[in-house]
Amino acid sequence: MLLAMVIVLSACSGADNNAGSRSTEGASNAASAEKGNSGNAPREALGESDRSPTSSEPKKEIVERNGVYTNPKQKIQAGQLTAGEWDDLAAWEGFNNLLNSQEGDSSKRFWGFWQFHRLEVIVSANGRAVSDAEVVLQADNQAVWQARTNTDGIAYVYAGLYEQRALKTSNAYNVQVSFGQEQKTTQGLDITRQGSVKVDLGSGVPGTEPSEKVDLMFVVDTTGSMKDELDYLEAELKDVVERVADEHANQLGIRVSANFYRDAGDEYITRPYPFTTNINEVIDQFSEQNARGGGDYPEAVDQALRDGIHKHDWSEEARARLLFLVLDAPPHEDAQVIEEVHRLIEDASEKGIRIIPVASSGVNADTEYLLRFMAVATGGTYLFLTDDSGIGGDHLEPAVGEYEVKLLNDLLVEVINRYVS
Repeated sequence: MLLAMVIVLSACSGADNNAGSRSTEGASNAASAEKGNSGNAPREALGESDRSPTSSEPKKEIVERNGVYTNPKQKIQAGQLTAGEWDDLAAWEGFNNLLNSQEGDSSKRFWGFWQFHRLEVIVSANGRAVSDAEVVLQADNQAVWQARTNTDGIAYVYAGLYEQRALKTSNAYNVQVSFGQEQKTTQGLDITRQGSVKVDLGSGVPGTEPSEKVDLMFVVDTTGSMKDELDYLEAELKDVVERVADEHANQLGIRVSANFYRDAGDEYITRPYPFTTNINEVIDQFSEQNARGGGDYPEAVDQALRDGIHKHDWSEEARARLLFLVLDAPPHEDAQVIEEVHRLIEDASEKGIRIIPVASSGVNADTEYLLRFMAVATGGTYLFLTDDSGIGGDHLEPAVGEYEVKLLNDLLVEVINRYVS
């Protein structure tokens, strides 16, 4: 039975109302309710301060070992899983307040993210937004962070993301913007106070229309702990791929890549498929997957990201490059793995690949924060499954403001359309 909820959207204190999902769509049997922690309050305020550490096994693992699922006879079809969205980039003040909470600070230190000094760079030419421009934040003639603009001409660059030491003195940063043969540098920026900077490339820039190319990649955890939701997720993702391809068939050149991963010692660590315009081929790839292996809580997230970011032919010029990371567990808590994740996030940002996590049942607090860090650093947004569908194990209530519960397939289509519009 399809569920629906219409939730009144309200962002955290000082945040933009665009932080959560924006639509009011739902399914039959609609009911209204408020979801989330008002004002981005940390979970401690809701009596959940005794969170489990990342290495602990969530309740979901116990449910699976006992063979008990919320609704094991639920018919598998698209339009059943429910989800929410939270865009920390649109609710930046609330996000920083959250990072100053005990829980946020703990997770920040755990994953080695230290300073979220963000500069919003808004690029235009001929009075229009410039999409896919290369943006480089520099200090002492060295690149600090690199990104590409979205279809609104906006890119986000960061200083000190992985550094504990104090930032360089004020006015020590420059921003270099490149598009085609044009290049412009804005000097003397104070990253801790600037907030945003506008860069006008002038009236002589030709071809500012966004590219027609769109790259969509789905990187999906197929370990045993995903068993309670994987079949449903595959049905939802197949529906999303079909709908997006049909909707934009005559306007955009959409390529899709399906990739799957498990962990060391399993049948495979990564099972990648190249980008293709053959949507039926991608649907068949989803249909062939099953959930097995894993064993411990962490999985080979780093190797999956490495393969997805570096071993596929992402378009050199694109309207959007989106990597949907569907998972229920974090990478291994090894220092080298965490450093590799840092590099991969930085590489994704440089290539203009926006990481959009889809958190499934079993994700704990530390994993939620890491996924949100990935989204923020690459210009993505955070998606998470909810208990409203009655499918799968328990889903962590995220540390966000009020959000709207939607059907996952509808939300994914909405998010994709937002990035390509």
